[in-house]
Amino acid sequence: MSGPALKHWDSHSSIHEATLGEAIELHELLRLCVDKQDLEKALEVAYITVEHWETRTLCHAEAEEEGLYLEIVEEQPEMKETIIALTRDHSLMRYLVNEIKQILLARGDFNEILQRFDAIILIDLIHNKDEGKLIRGELLSDGIKQEKTG
Repeated sequence: MSGPALKHWDSHSSIHEATLGEAIELHELLRLCVDKQDLEKALEVAYITVEHWETRTLCHAEAEEEGLYLEIVEEQPEMKETIIALTRDHSLMRYLVNEIKQILLARGDFNEILQRFDAIILIDLIHNKDEGKLIRGELLSDGIKQEKTG
């Protein structure tokens, strides 16, 4: 069962905003280090950024998958496709984080690392919008936004 913060968009979005904001700040710091050719510092920041994605965003994603998403599908089976899409977003973020770790281990190109962090941030931005619509009840089962009547 998921905690109450995950079911209420105000508190849930606060988690997303804080976590993504921190990730963007770390990404900007990494880009600065790379631009200045301070590769030792860039390596340190890259590892910290990976740890941030793993311990903040991806742990949160796991909690959603093990609780919130299961509950939504149980209560609204017609939302299964939407949940599959949101879970796929999490999988893509995990995949990119693992690629970054491999590039770091191989002492690879920082531009490749920055590109992958760019991709993770973009996926997370889109994911957060879609998840917000789901939690606020603004999505139909086919992903089309419901019109508010009233």
